[in-house]
Amino acid sequence: MAKNKKKDQERERRIELEIVPDAHDSEERAMGWFSYLEEKLNFPFTAKCITRRASSPLKVNDQVDVIGMAPEEECEHEMFVMMRWEKDGLAVPLSQLQPLDGGEETVRAIEDWHYWIKQGV
Repeated sequence: MAKNKKKDQERERRIELEIVPDAHDSEERAMGWFSYLEEKLNFPFTAKCITRRASSPLKVNDQVDVIGMAPEEECEHEMFVMMRWEKDGLAVPLSQLQPLDGGEETVRAIEDWHYWIKQGV
C-alpha cells in the first residue's frame, strides 16, 4: 500500500502509548495490535469490503458479519478477523473492511489499524 505522509497526532499518540508502547520488533507490534483490537472491537458487527485482495473471496461492497479476531498465529504479520462462513468461519484481512456498525470504539480501532498500515510502518 502507498504510504500516507499526513500525520494524525492524536492517533499517533494513541498508537504509541496504548497499542505498541514497548514493542521492539514486528512480532511485538503485531501482538500489541492483536490485543488492542481484541479488546476494542465490539463483536459481532457488520462490515463492508472496501478493497479487493487476492487472498480473500470478498469483492468490493460485499457485506459480512464479523464474529471475532482470527487466531493469534494468523495475525503475526497482518490483522485478520473471522467472518461468518460456512461452518467454522473464515479469516479475512481487517484492512479490507470498513465497519457499518459496532459502535464508536469499533470504528475508531479499525480506523487506527487502517491509518497504521497506510503509514507503511
